[in-house]
Amino acid sequence: MHAADLLSHRALLTPEREALLELATGCRYSFAELNARANRLAHFLRDRLGVAKGDRVSILAHNSVVYCDLFYAVGKIGAVLAPLNWRLAARELAYIVNDSRPNVLLGGPEFADTLVSLRDQVDLGICVALEGAAIEGALDYDAGLAAVPETEPTRPPGLNAEDPYCLLYTSGTTGQPKGAVIPHRQALFNCINTVASWGLSEQDISPRCSSPCFMPVVCSPS
Repeated sequence: MHAADLLSHRALLTPEREALLELATGCRYSFAELNARANRLAHFLRDRLGVAKGDRVSILAHNSVVYCDLFYAVGKIGAVLAPLNWRLAARELAYIVNDSRPNVLLGGPEFADTLVSLRDQVDLGICVALEGAAIEGALDYDAGLAAVPETEPTRPPGLNAEDPYCLLYTSGTTGQPKGAVIPHRQALFNCINTVASWGLSEQDISPRCSSPCFMPVVCSPS
């Protein structure tokens, strides 16, 4: 049991139904399209960048569809999502990056200067630029996805409910931030419990507000 098939199964059930409206761009994505993006990112991370089961992947960017791409992609290959809070100062981010040690870090254009300053303090791993972010030596996100297939990636051997899915850092109000490990089991049952306790049906729509550490809704009954 794991949470790697959440979007894959939904894309099979209702491929053409709208899954996401990105208000900032006006782009609309069906479940099939969203799953194809996640598959491409999974292939890019695993086959081109060498991300393996248990490796951490971070992102420092404002909210966009990329967060959905990343959340589902890491699940498919058994990697761990370790998002970075964009409200933190460089020195605070340096502690978290040094503690989580991501193999790959995705960066948005608004944080290019922050990432440059972080490079002098910690190992950022492989950097991937979002929306043409001016990050020296970084790979381009859109070009990377365009160069790989959208077929469903094979799941890593032995992926199970207790494998880590996300690494989320606390605010650190009483000391240094601490990484809370969210296993596949928790992500999966969060979906089940949310649908059951809220009485959701295929007619329901979930709005998302902007937050420092965006986490996409993984249960999509619609």
